[in-house]
Amino acid sequence: MLQNIVTLNSGKNTVCGNITRYHVCTLTASDMPAPDRPLAFVDIETTGATATRDRVTEVAVITWDGVDTTTWSQLVNPETRIPDLITSITGIDNLMVGDAPRFADIAHDLAARLQGHVFIAHNARFDYAFLKNEFRRVGIDFRAPVLCTVKYSRRLFPEHHKHSLDVLIERHGLKVSQRHRALGDAQAIFDFWRLTEAQFATDHLESVRKALLSRPALPSHIDPDLIDSTPDRHGVYLFYGENDLPIYVGKANRLRQRVLSHFSADHAIAKELTLSQQARHIEWQECAGEIDALITEARLVKTLQPTLNRQLRRNRELCSWLVPAESFDQHAPRLVYGRDLDRGHQPNLFGLFNSGAEAKKTLNAIVKEAGLCPVVLGLEKGAEGKPCFARQLKRCRGACCGEESASQHYVRLLDALAGLRVKSWPFEGPAILREGNAVHVIDGWCHLGTARSDEELRACLSNGRPGFDRDTYRILIKHQAKMQRLPAAFESELADAATFLENMNEQVSNRGRSF
Repeated sequence: MLQNIVTLNSGKNTVCGNITRYHVCTLTASDMPAPDRPLAFVDIETTGATATRDRVTEVAVITWDGVDTTTWSQLVNPETRIPDLITSITGIDNLMVGDAPRFADIAHDLAARLQGHVFIAHNARFDYAFLKNEFRRVGIDFRAPVLCTVKYSRRLFPEHHKHSLDVLIERHGLKVSQRHRALGDAQAIFDFWRLTEAQFATDHLESVRKALLSRPALPSHIDPDLIDSTPDRHGVYLFYGENDLPIYVGKANRLRQRVLSHFSADHAIAKELTLSQQARHIEWQECAGEIDALITEARLVKTLQPTLNRQLRRNRELCSWLVPAESFDQHAPRLVYGRDLDRGHQPNLFGLFNSGAEAKKTLNAIVKEAGLCPVVLGLEKGAEGKPCFARQLKRCRGACCGEESASQHYVRLLDALAGLRVKSWPFEGPAILREGNAVHVIDGWCHLGTARSDEELRACLSNGRPGFDRDTYRILIKHQAKMQRLPAAFESELADAATFLENMNEQVSNRGRSF
Protein backbone atom coordinates (compact mmCIF):
# COMPACT_ATOMS: atom_id res chain seq x y z
CA MET A 1 0.00 0.00 0.00
CA LEU A 2 1.12 3.54 -0.66
CA GLN A 3 2.22 5.71 2.26
CA ASN A 4 0.74 9.19 2.57
CA ILE A 5 3.50 11.76 3.05
CA VAL A 6 3.13 15.55 3.12
CA THR A 7 5.91 17.95 4.13
CA LEU A 8 5.15 21.60 4.90
CA ASN A 9 8.25 23.82 4.78
CA SER A 10 7.87 27.46 5.85
CA GLY A 11 4.74 28.01 3.78
CA LYS A 12 5.70 25.83 0.82
CA ASN A 13 4.09 22.43 0.44
CA THR A 14 6.27 19.55 -0.71
CA VAL A 15 4.06 16.60 -1.49
CA CYS A 16 5.28 13.00 -1.75
CA GLY A 17 2.96 10.05 -2.38
CA ASN A 18 -0.82 9.91 -2.29
CA ILE A 19 -2.60 12.66 -0.35
CA THR A 20 -6.20 11.84 -1.17
CA ARG A 21 -8.79 12.31 1.60
CA TYR A 22 -6.40 14.59 3.48
CA HIS A 23 -7.00 18.25 4.36
CA VAL A 24 -3.69 20.14 3.94
CA CYS A 25 -3.17 23.63 5.38
CA THR A 26 -0.22 25.82 4.41
CA LEU A 27 1.75 27.02 7.45
CA THR A 28 4.65 29.33 8.02
CA ALA A 29 7.23 28.97 10.75
CA SER A 30 5.91 32.13 12.40
CA ASP A 31 2.42 30.67 12.77
CA MET A 32 3.41 28.71 15.85
CA PRO A 33 6.22 29.06 18.40
CA ALA A 34 8.86 26.37 18.23
CA PRO A 35 8.37 23.66 20.90
CA ASP A 36 11.15 22.74 23.34
CA ARG A 37 10.98 19.21 21.95
CA PRO A 38 9.60 18.08 18.58
CA LEU A 39 6.00 16.87 18.74
CA ALA A 40 4.36 13.79 17.23
CA PHE A 41 0.57 13.84 16.85
CA VAL A 42 -0.50 10.21 16.68
CA ASP A 43 -3.68 8.29 15.99
CA ILE A 44 -4.30 4.60 15.36
CA GLU A 45 -7.14 2.31 14.39
CA THR A 46 -7.33 -1.18 15.86
CA THR A 47 -9.23 -4.48 15.77
CA GLY A 48 -10.58 -3.94 19.29
CA ALA A 49 -10.06 -2.23 22.63
CA THR A 50 -7.58 -4.54 24.41
CA ALA A 51 -3.97 -3.54 23.75
CA THR A 52 -2.49 -6.85 24.90
CA ARG A 53 -4.71 -8.88 22.56
CA ASP A 54 -6.03 -6.72 19.71
CA ARG A 55 -3.89 -5.32 16.88
CA VAL A 56 -3.28 -2.08 15.00
CA THR A 57 -4.87 -1.73 11.54
CA GLU A 58 -3.77 1.83 10.71
CA VAL A 59 -1.37 4.39 12.14
CA ALA A 60 -0.78 8.05 11.36
CA VAL A 61 1.88 10.43 12.66
CA ILE A 62 2.14 14.19 12.14
CA THR A 63 5.45 15.54 13.42
CA TRP A 64 6.37 19.17 13.97
CA ASP A 65 9.67 20.61 15.12
CA GLY A 66 8.80 24.30 14.91
CA VAL A 67 9.90 24.57 11.26
CA ASP A 68 8.83 21.50 9.32
CA THR A 69 5.61 19.49 9.55
CA THR A 70 5.74 15.94 8.18
CA THR A 71 2.70 13.71 7.82
CA TRP A 72 2.80 9.93 7.45
CA SER A 73 0.16 7.23 7.55
CA GLN A 74 -0.02 3.53 6.82
CA LEU A 75 -2.57 0.74 6.75
CA VAL A 76 -1.32 -2.30 8.68
CA ASN A 77 -2.12 -5.98 8.24
CA PRO A 78 -3.16 -7.02 11.78
CA GLU A 79 -2.61 -10.71 10.98
CA THR A 80 -6.06 -11.40 12.38
CA ARG A 81 -9.65 -10.81 11.31
CA ILE A 82 -11.16 -7.34 11.72
CA PRO A 83 -14.58 -7.64 13.42
CA ASP A 84 -17.58 -6.38 11.47
CA LEU A 85 -18.42 -3.89 14.22
CA ILE A 86 -14.97 -2.29 13.92
CA THR A 87 -15.29 -2.12 10.14
CA SER A 88 -18.65 -0.36 10.50
CA ILE A 89 -16.93 2.34 12.58
CA THR A 90 -13.62 2.82 10.74
CA GLY A 91 -14.46 1.62 7.26
CA ILE A 92 -11.30 -0.54 7.31
CA ASP A 93 -12.09 -4.11 6.28
CA ASN A 94 -10.07 -7.28 5.83
CA LEU A 95 -9.70 -6.75 2.07
CA MET A 96 -8.15 -3.29 2.55
CA VAL A 97 -5.38 -4.60 4.82
CA GLY A 98 -4.83 -7.87 2.98
CA ASP A 99 -1.77 -6.59 1.07
CA ALA A 100 -0.66 -4.04 3.67
CA PRO A 101 2.63 -4.54 5.53
CA ARG A 102 2.61 -6.15 8.98
CA PHE A 103 3.51 -4.00 11.97
CA ALA A 104 6.86 -5.77 12.09
CA ASP A 105 7.58 -4.46 8.59
CA ILE A 106 7.04 -0.80 9.57
CA ALA A 107 8.15 -0.94 13.22
CA HIS A 108 11.68 0.41 12.80
CA ASP A 109 10.57 3.20 10.46
CA LEU A 110 7.75 4.20 12.84
CA ALA A 111 10.04 4.07 15.87
CA ALA A 112 12.51 6.36 14.09
CA ARG A 113 9.72 8.85 13.34
CA LEU A 114 8.64 8.93 16.98
CA GLN A 115 12.12 8.91 18.47
CA GLY A 116 12.80 12.05 20.52
CA HIS A 117 9.27 13.41 20.09
CA VAL A 118 6.57 14.12 22.63
CA PHE A 119 3.82 11.57 21.95
CA ILE A 120 0.52 13.49 21.63
CA ALA A 121 -2.83 11.77 21.13
CA HIS A 122 -6.46 12.06 22.15
CA ASN A 123 -7.03 9.64 25.05
CA ALA A 124 -3.31 9.03 24.67
CA ARG A 125 -3.12 6.00 27.00
CA PHE A 126 -5.06 3.98 24.40
CA ASP A 127 -2.80 4.79 21.43
CA TYR A 128 0.40 4.61 23.50
CA ALA A 129 -0.55 1.25 25.03
CA PHE A 130 -1.33 -0.30 21.64
CA LEU A 131 1.89 0.92 20.00
CA LYS A 132 3.98 -0.07 23.01
CA ASN A 133 2.58 -3.61 22.83
CA GLU A 134 3.04 -3.79 19.06
CA PHE A 135 6.67 -2.65 19.43
CA ARG A 136 7.22 -5.15 22.25
CA ARG A 137 6.08 -8.02 20.00
CA VAL A 138 8.93 -7.24 17.60
CA GLY A 139 11.52 -6.71 20.34
CA ILE A 140 11.52 -2.90 20.49
CA ASP A 141 11.30 -1.23 23.90
CA PHE A 142 9.39 1.91 22.95
CA ARG A 143 9.18 4.79 25.45
CA ALA A 144 8.15 8.42 25.02
CA PRO A 145 6.86 11.37 27.04
CA VAL A 146 3.08 11.36 26.62
CA LEU A 147 0.62 14.26 26.49
CA CYS A 148 -3.12 13.65 26.21
CA THR A 149 -5.18 16.25 24.39
CA VAL A 150 -8.25 15.30 26.43
CA LYS A 151 -6.45 16.52 29.56
CA TYR A 152 -4.98 19.43 27.60
CA SER A 153 -8.46 20.56 26.54
CA ARG A 154 -9.75 20.22 30.10
CA ARG A 155 -6.99 22.48 31.40
CA LEU A 156 -7.49 25.12 28.72
CA PHE A 157 -11.29 25.03 28.59
CA PRO A 158 -12.43 24.15 32.13
CA GLU A 159 -15.83 25.73 31.53
CA HIS A 160 -16.73 22.79 29.27
CA HIS A 161 -17.60 19.36 30.63
CA LYS A 162 -17.11 17.24 27.50
CA HIS A 163 -13.82 16.89 25.65
CA SER A 164 -14.19 13.95 23.26
CA LEU A 165 -12.69 14.40 19.81
CA ASP A 166 -16.15 14.71 18.24
CA VAL A 167 -16.99 17.46 20.72
CA LEU A 168 -13.73 19.34 20.04
CA ILE A 169 -14.28 19.12 16.29
CA GLU A 170 -17.77 20.60 16.60
CA ARG A 171 -16.92 23.15 19.31
CA HIS A 172 -13.90 24.60 17.50
CA GLY A 173 -15.11 24.17 13.93
CA LEU A 174 -12.27 21.83 12.93
CA LYS A 175 -12.28 20.40 9.43
CA VAL A 176 -11.92 16.62 9.32
CA SER A 177 -11.53 14.76 6.06
CA GLN A 178 -12.41 11.34 7.42
CA ARG A 179 -13.42 10.70 11.04
CA HIS A 180 -12.32 7.40 12.64
CA ARG A 181 -9.44 7.05 10.21
CA ALA A 182 -5.98 7.51 11.64
CA LEU A 183 -4.87 10.35 9.36
CA GLY A 184 -8.09 12.34 9.65
CA ASP A 185 -8.12 12.09 13.45
CA ALA A 186 -4.42 12.90 13.79
CA GLN A 187 -4.97 15.99 11.66
CA ALA A 188 -7.88 17.03 13.89
CA ILE A 189 -5.65 16.74 16.96
CA PHE A 190 -2.92 18.77 15.27
CA ASP A 191 -5.41 21.46 14.15
CA PHE A 192 -6.75 21.69 17.71
CA TRP A 193 -3.20 22.18 18.98
CA ARG A 194 -2.63 24.96 16.45
CA LEU A 195 -5.90 26.60 17.47
CA THR A 196 -4.77 26.79 21.09
CA GLU A 197 -1.52 28.41 19.97
CA ALA A 198 -3.51 31.27 18.49
CA GLN A 199 -5.97 31.56 21.37
CA PHE A 200 -3.74 31.46 24.47
CA ALA A 201 -0.56 33.14 25.60
CA THR A 202 2.61 31.14 25.09
CA ASP A 203 3.54 31.25 28.77
CA HIS A 204 0.17 29.83 29.78
CA LEU A 205 0.39 27.03 27.21
CA GLU A 206 3.89 26.11 28.32
CA SER A 207 2.78 26.03 31.94
CA VAL A 208 -0.09 23.69 31.12
CA ARG A 209 2.06 21.39 28.97
CA LYS A 210 4.83 21.14 31.53
CA ALA A 211 2.31 20.36 34.25
CA LEU A 212 0.78 17.56 32.18
CA LEU A 213 4.14 16.11 31.21
CA SER A 214 5.52 16.26 34.76
CA ARG A 215 2.60 14.41 36.36
CA PRO A 216 2.18 10.62 36.41
CA ALA A 217 0.33 9.44 33.31
CA LEU A 218 -3.18 9.23 34.72
CA PRO A 219 -6.32 8.38 32.73
CA SER A 220 -7.89 11.47 31.21
CA HIS A 221 -10.97 11.33 33.44
CA ILE A 222 -9.07 11.14 36.74
CA ASP A 223 -8.36 14.41 38.56
CA PRO A 224 -4.62 14.52 39.49
CA ASP A 225 -5.46 16.56 42.58
CA LEU A 226 -7.56 13.64 43.79
CA ILE A 227 -4.55 11.34 43.55
CA ASP A 228 -2.39 13.88 45.36
CA SER A 229 -4.83 13.91 48.28
CA THR A 230 -4.93 10.12 48.58
CA PRO A 231 -3.14 9.02 51.80
CA ASP A 232 -0.21 6.63 51.53
CA ARG A 233 -1.30 4.21 54.26
CA HIS A 234 -3.47 1.10 54.74
CA GLY A 235 -6.87 1.30 53.16
CA VAL A 236 -9.34 0.28 50.47
CA TYR A 237 -9.90 2.13 47.18
CA LEU A 238 -12.88 2.08 44.84
CA PHE A 239 -12.91 2.85 41.11
CA TYR A 240 -16.18 4.09 39.63
CA GLY A 241 -17.14 4.30 35.97
CA GLU A 242 -19.96 6.06 34.13
CA ASN A 243 -23.11 6.68 36.16
CA ASP A 244 -21.24 5.89 39.38
CA LEU A 245 -21.05 2.21 38.48
CA PRO A 246 -18.50 0.49 40.76
CA ILE A 247 -15.95 -1.23 38.53
CA TYR A 248 -13.15 -2.24 40.91
CA VAL A 249 -12.37 -2.50 44.63
CA GLY A 250 -8.85 -3.12 45.91
CA LYS A 251 -6.89 -3.03 49.15
CA ALA A 252 -3.48 -1.50 49.74
CA ASN A 253 -0.85 -1.07 52.40
CA ARG A 254 0.04 2.23 50.70
CA LEU A 255 -3.05 3.65 49.04
CA ARG A 256 -1.55 6.32 46.76
CA GLN A 257 1.25 4.07 45.54
CA ARG A 258 -1.14 1.20 44.82
CA VAL A 259 -3.62 3.37 42.92
CA LEU A 260 -0.85 4.81 40.74
CA SER A 261 0.50 1.31 40.05
CA HIS A 262 -2.71 0.46 38.16
CA PHE A 263 -1.95 3.19 35.64
CA SER A 264 1.77 2.50 35.26
CA ALA A 265 1.14 -1.04 34.01
CA ASP A 266 -2.01 -0.53 31.96
CA HIS A 267 -0.20 -0.79 28.62
CA ALA A 268 0.97 -4.31 29.47
CA ILE A 269 -2.02 -5.78 31.32
CA ALA A 270 -5.43 -5.98 29.68
CA LYS A 271 -7.34 -5.60 32.94
CA GLU A 272 -5.39 -2.47 33.88
CA LEU A 273 -6.02 -0.90 30.48
CA THR A 274 -9.74 -1.61 30.82
CA LEU A 275 -9.66 -0.03 34.26
CA SER A 276 -7.91 3.07 32.92
CA GLN A 277 -10.41 3.48 30.12
CA GLN A 278 -13.50 3.03 32.27
CA ALA A 279 -12.48 4.86 35.46
CA ARG A 280 -14.18 8.20 36.08
CA HIS A 281 -13.45 8.82 39.74
CA ILE A 282 -11.84 7.17 42.75
CA GLU A 283 -12.80 6.95 46.40
CA TRP A 284 -10.89 5.48 49.31
CA GLN A 285 -11.35 4.44 52.91
CA GLU A 286 -8.51 4.42 55.42
CA CYS A 287 -8.12 1.27 57.54
CA ALA A 288 -6.45 0.40 60.84
CA GLY A 289 -4.08 -2.03 59.14
CA GLU A 290 -3.81 -4.87 56.66
CA ILE A 291 -6.39 -7.11 58.35
CA ASP A 292 -8.93 -4.29 58.38
CA ALA A 293 -8.19 -3.56 54.72
CA LEU A 294 -8.61 -7.22 53.70
CA ILE A 295 -11.90 -7.62 55.53
CA THR A 296 -13.24 -4.29 54.23
CA GLU A 297 -12.25 -5.18 50.67
CA ALA A 298 -14.05 -8.55 50.87
CA ARG A 299 -17.17 -6.92 52.30
CA LEU A 300 -17.29 -4.12 49.69
CA VAL A 301 -16.78 -6.51 46.78
CA LYS A 302 -19.71 -8.63 47.95
CA THR A 303 -21.87 -5.57 48.58
CA LEU A 304 -21.06 -3.55 45.43
CA GLN A 305 -20.34 -6.40 42.97
CA PRO A 306 -17.76 -4.40 40.91
CA THR A 307 -17.55 -5.50 37.30
CA LEU A 308 -13.76 -6.11 37.26
CA ASN A 309 -13.42 -8.03 40.54
CA ARG A 310 -13.34 -11.76 39.90
CA GLN A 311 -12.36 -12.91 43.40
CA LEU A 312 -14.22 -12.25 46.66
CA ARG A 313 -17.61 -12.25 44.95
CA ARG A 314 -20.74 -12.97 46.96
CA ASN A 315 -20.70 -16.55 48.27
CA ARG A 316 -23.34 -18.89 47.04
CA GLU A 317 -24.60 -21.30 49.70
CA LEU A 318 -21.48 -23.13 50.73
CA CYS A 319 -21.40 -26.86 51.43
CA SER A 320 -18.98 -29.04 53.39
CA TRP A 321 -18.30 -32.69 54.12
CA LEU A 322 -19.39 -33.74 57.61
CA VAL A 323 -17.60 -36.84 58.90
CA PRO A 324 -19.48 -38.37 61.85
CA ALA A 325 -17.30 -39.00 64.88
CA GLU A 326 -19.63 -41.16 66.94
CA SER A 327 -19.02 -44.57 65.37
CA PHE A 328 -16.22 -46.08 63.31
CA ASP A 329 -18.75 -48.36 61.65
CA GLN A 330 -20.72 -45.43 60.14
CA HIS A 331 -18.21 -42.85 59.05
CA ALA A 332 -19.22 -42.14 55.46
CA PRO A 333 -18.92 -38.35 54.83
CA ARG A 334 -22.22 -36.55 54.46
CA LEU A 335 -22.60 -33.47 52.27
CA VAL A 336 -24.14 -30.69 54.36
CA TYR A 337 -25.18 -27.17 53.35
CA GLY A 338 -24.86 -23.78 55.02
CA ARG A 339 -28.50 -23.67 56.09
CA ASP A 340 -27.89 -26.75 58.27
CA LEU A 341 -24.60 -25.63 59.79
CA ASP A 342 -23.12 -23.49 62.49
CA ARG A 343 -19.61 -23.24 61.04
CA GLY A 344 -16.97 -22.44 63.59
CA HIS A 345 -18.95 -24.24 66.30
CA GLN A 346 -19.44 -27.58 64.57
CA PRO A 347 -16.59 -30.15 64.57
CA ASN A 348 -15.55 -32.53 61.81
CA LEU A 349 -16.44 -30.26 58.91
CA PHE A 350 -14.16 -30.41 55.89
CA GLY A 351 -13.96 -28.03 52.94
CA LEU A 352 -15.86 -24.90 51.92
CA PHE A 353 -17.26 -25.64 48.46
CA ASN A 354 -19.41 -23.58 46.11
CA SER A 355 -21.42 -26.58 44.94
CA GLY A 356 -22.06 -30.25 45.56
CA ALA A 357 -20.35 -31.08 42.26
CA GLU A 358 -17.18 -29.31 43.38
CA ALA A 359 -17.30 -31.08 46.76
CA LYS A 360 -17.73 -34.52 45.18
CA LYS A 361 -14.97 -33.93 42.65
CA THR A 362 -12.56 -32.94 45.44
CA LEU A 363 -13.48 -35.91 47.64
CA ASN A 364 -13.16 -38.38 44.74
CA ALA A 365 -9.66 -37.06 44.01
CA ILE A 366 -8.66 -37.44 47.68
CA VAL A 367 -10.12 -40.97 47.85
CA LYS A 368 -8.18 -42.02 44.78
CA GLU A 369 -4.91 -40.48 45.97
CA ALA A 370 -5.15 -41.95 49.50
CA GLY A 371 -6.33 -45.43 48.42
CA LEU A 372 -9.61 -45.12 50.34
CA CYS A 373 -12.67 -47.19 49.51
CA PRO A 374 -15.35 -45.34 47.48
CA VAL A 375 -17.99 -47.95 48.42
CA VAL A 376 -17.43 -47.63 52.18
CA LEU A 377 -17.56 -43.85 51.80
CA GLY A 378 -20.83 -44.03 49.88
CA LEU A 379 -19.44 -42.65 46.65
CA GLU A 380 -20.13 -45.88 44.72
CA LYS A 381 -22.46 -48.83 45.08
CA GLY A 382 -21.10 -52.29 45.81
CA ALA A 383 -22.04 -55.68 47.24
CA GLU A 384 -21.56 -55.95 51.00
CA GLY A 385 -18.38 -57.81 51.91
CA LYS A 386 -17.23 -57.99 48.28
CA PRO A 387 -14.14 -56.22 46.88
CA CYS A 388 -15.04 -52.97 45.15
CA PHE A 389 -13.86 -52.19 41.62
CA ALA A 390 -11.09 -49.98 43.01
CA ARG A 391 -9.87 -52.91 45.12
CA GLN A 392 -9.68 -55.09 42.01
CA LEU A 393 -7.48 -52.39 40.47
CA LYS A 394 -5.43 -52.26 43.71
CA ARG A 395 -6.50 -48.66 44.33
CA CYS A 396 -8.32 -49.56 47.57
CA ARG A 397 -6.75 -51.24 50.61
CA GLY A 398 -9.73 -53.50 51.21
CA ALA A 399 -11.98 -51.79 53.75
CA CYS A 400 -14.89 -52.98 51.58
CA CYS A 401 -14.06 -56.67 52.05
CA GLY A 402 -12.57 -56.72 55.55
CA GLU A 403 -8.91 -56.55 54.55
CA GLU A 404 -8.60 -53.17 56.29
CA SER A 405 -10.40 -52.44 59.55
CA ALA A 406 -13.04 -49.75 59.75
CA SER A 407 -11.05 -47.87 62.38
CA GLN A 408 -7.89 -47.87 60.24
CA HIS A 409 -9.88 -46.67 57.25
CA TYR A 410 -11.51 -43.93 59.37
CA VAL A 411 -8.15 -42.67 60.65
CA ARG A 412 -6.75 -42.58 57.13
CA LEU A 413 -9.84 -40.70 55.94
CA LEU A 414 -9.40 -38.01 58.60
CA ASP A 415 -5.70 -37.77 57.78
CA ALA A 416 -6.43 -37.37 54.04
CA LEU A 417 -9.02 -34.66 54.76
CA ALA A 418 -6.89 -32.81 57.34
CA GLY A 419 -5.94 -30.02 54.96
CA LEU A 420 -9.63 -29.21 54.38
CA ARG A 421 -10.74 -29.17 58.01
CA VAL A 422 -12.83 -26.15 58.95
CA LYS A 423 -11.33 -25.03 62.25
CA SER A 424 -13.64 -24.82 65.21
CA TRP A 425 -13.97 -21.48 66.95
CA PRO A 426 -11.50 -21.64 69.88
CA PHE A 427 -13.40 -19.29 72.21
CA GLU A 428 -16.58 -19.39 74.24
CA GLY A 429 -18.33 -16.40 72.74
CA PRO A 430 -16.81 -13.37 70.99
CA ALA A 431 -13.11 -12.49 70.86
CA ILE A 432 -11.10 -9.46 69.82
CA LEU A 433 -8.17 -8.96 67.49
CA ARG A 434 -6.17 -5.81 68.08
CA GLU A 435 -4.81 -3.83 65.10
CA GLY A 436 -3.39 -0.34 65.36
CA ASN A 437 -5.81 1.92 67.20
CA ALA A 438 -8.77 -0.44 66.74
CA VAL A 439 -10.03 -3.86 67.74
CA HIS A 440 -11.85 -6.31 65.46
CA VAL A 441 -14.73 -8.07 67.19
CA ILE A 442 -15.10 -11.69 66.03
CA ASP A 443 -17.42 -14.58 66.86
CA GLY A 444 -17.40 -17.99 65.20
CA TRP A 445 -15.02 -16.65 62.54
CA CYS A 446 -17.61 -13.98 61.70
CA HIS A 447 -16.48 -10.36 61.77
CA LEU A 448 -18.93 -8.41 63.93
CA GLY A 449 -17.23 -5.07 63.28
CA THR A 450 -14.25 -2.85 64.06
CA ALA A 451 -14.33 -0.62 67.13
CA ARG A 452 -12.31 2.46 68.01
CA SER A 453 -14.41 3.55 70.97
CA ASP A 454 -16.59 2.07 73.68
CA GLU A 455 -19.74 3.08 71.77
CA GLU A 456 -18.52 1.29 68.63
CA LEU A 457 -17.61 -1.82 70.61
CA ARG A 458 -21.06 -1.89 72.23
CA ALA A 459 -22.64 -1.56 68.77
CA CYS A 460 -20.55 -4.43 67.38
CA LEU A 461 -21.61 -6.74 70.18
CA SER A 462 -25.27 -5.82 69.95
CA ASN A 463 -25.63 -6.23 66.19
CA GLY A 464 -25.57 -10.03 66.32
CA ARG A 465 -23.50 -12.47 64.31
CA PRO A 466 -23.67 -12.16 60.50
CA GLY A 467 -23.66 -15.14 58.15
CA PHE A 468 -20.49 -17.17 57.75
CA ASP A 469 -18.24 -15.81 54.99
CA ARG A 470 -15.52 -17.96 53.50
CA ASP A 471 -13.20 -15.07 52.63
CA THR A 472 -13.43 -13.55 56.10
CA TYR A 473 -12.74 -16.98 57.61
CA ARG A 474 -9.60 -17.36 55.48
CA ILE A 475 -8.37 -13.92 56.53
CA LEU A 476 -9.02 -14.40 60.24
CA ILE A 477 -7.72 -17.96 60.53
CA LYS A 478 -4.20 -16.68 59.85
CA HIS A 479 -4.38 -14.41 62.91
CA GLN A 480 -5.91 -16.78 65.44
CA ALA A 481 -2.83 -16.64 67.68
CA LYS A 482 -3.27 -12.88 68.13
CA MET A 483 -6.89 -13.09 69.24
CA GLN A 484 -7.92 -12.47 72.85
CA ARG A 485 -10.97 -13.89 74.56
CA LEU A 486 -13.75 -11.52 75.47
CA PRO A 487 -14.65 -11.90 79.18
CA ALA A 488 -17.80 -13.96 79.73
CA ALA A 489 -19.46 -11.05 81.52
CA PHE A 490 -19.57 -9.20 78.21
CA GLU A 491 -20.66 -12.03 75.88
CA SER A 492 -24.36 -11.26 75.90
CA GLU A 493 -25.26 -7.58 75.96
CA LEU A 494 -22.06 -6.66 77.86
CA ALA A 495 -23.10 -5.09 81.14
CA ASP A 496 -20.80 -2.16 80.61
CA ALA A 497 -18.81 -1.91 77.40
CA ALA A 498 -17.06 1.22 78.61
CA THR A 499 -15.70 -0.62 81.66
CA PHE A 500 -14.41 -3.36 79.41
CA LEU A 501 -12.53 -0.89 77.25
CA GLU A 502 -11.12 0.84 80.31
CA ASN A 503 -9.88 -2.51 81.62
CA MET A 504 -8.34 -3.35 78.26
CA ASN A 505 -6.63 0.03 78.04
CA GLU A 506 -5.31 -0.33 81.56
CA GLN A 507 -3.86 -3.73 80.72
CA VAL A 508 -2.22 -2.34 77.61
CA SER A 509 -0.94 0.72 79.48
CA ASN A 510 0.65 -1.54 82.06
CA ARG A 511 2.53 -3.23 79.22
CA GLY A 512 3.72 0.13 77.88
CA ARG A 513 1.33 0.12 74.91
CA SER A 514 -1.69 2.21 74.02
CA PHE A 515 -5.08 1.23 72.64
